[in-house]
Amino acid sequence: MTLLIIHHAEAVSPYDDPQRPLTEAGHQHALRMAELTKEHGVVPTAIWHSGKLRGRQTGHAFLQVCTPFAKFTMVKGLSPDDAPSVIQLALERESQDLALVGHWPHLPALLRLLSPDSAPMPQHGVVALKTDDSGQTWHELWREPAARR
Repeated sequence: MTLLIIHHAEAVSPYDDPQRPLTEAGHQHALRMAELTKEHGVVPTAIWHSGKLRGRQTGHAFLQVCTPFAKFTMVKGLSPDDAPSVIQLALERESQDLALVGHWPHLPALLRLLSPDSAPMPQHGVVALKTDDSGQTWHELWREPAARR
């Protein structure tokens, strides 16, 4: 199983819009992350997102570019303050390639939980992990850090 851990792309300030949609640069960055993921040959069967607008918009870029027939679902456990163990347990029941789109500080904590030897989660980036059939041990395959300005 391949797992993509995706931090949402750049969003507007909560002072400008409390819903925090992606900025125009954020939309473009999400599409670039999705294109790079496609170049790596990853085609998730499902994309789980937090339900927050910036997470849905980032996930939609992956749906559009990588895998238009994937199941696109809001999943509890991907919000900023959720315990990463919730998603860890959910992953134990999965066997197909999956993309998770979420937030800080949840995603860095999830990455540390799944793959303690991995480098820190890149802000507005994606990390690809692979597990054996047991789903207990995760190894980093590749990552795409945030775009340089």
